[in-house]
Amino acid sequence: MEQQQGRAVITVLGKDRVGIIAGISAVLAERNANILDISQTIVGGFFSMITVVDLDACRGTFSELKELLEAKGRDLGVQVTIQHEDVFRFMHRI
Repeated sequence: MEQQQGRAVITVLGKDRVGIIAGISAVLAERNANILDISQTIVGGFFSMITVVDLDACRGTFSELKELLEAKGRDLGVQVTIQHEDVFRFMHRI
């Protein structure tokens, strides 16, 4: 399996409920992706979270991690996206 390097940005959006942070962080822990920074808020009953993770020691491919996070998001009723940090920065530049 390919070794991941660098960082990624994960966003989670959806209706607030118990277990969202626990579910997403469990997937990351299982793959040995280290959470570097996390911010979450609830506005009008809607949950939003942005997380920066280090992928240097991540087991498996980026695509596998993406699939696992999206599946966990479906289980939790939220939308989860992950992008390499460089892609995220490029897409959100001014």
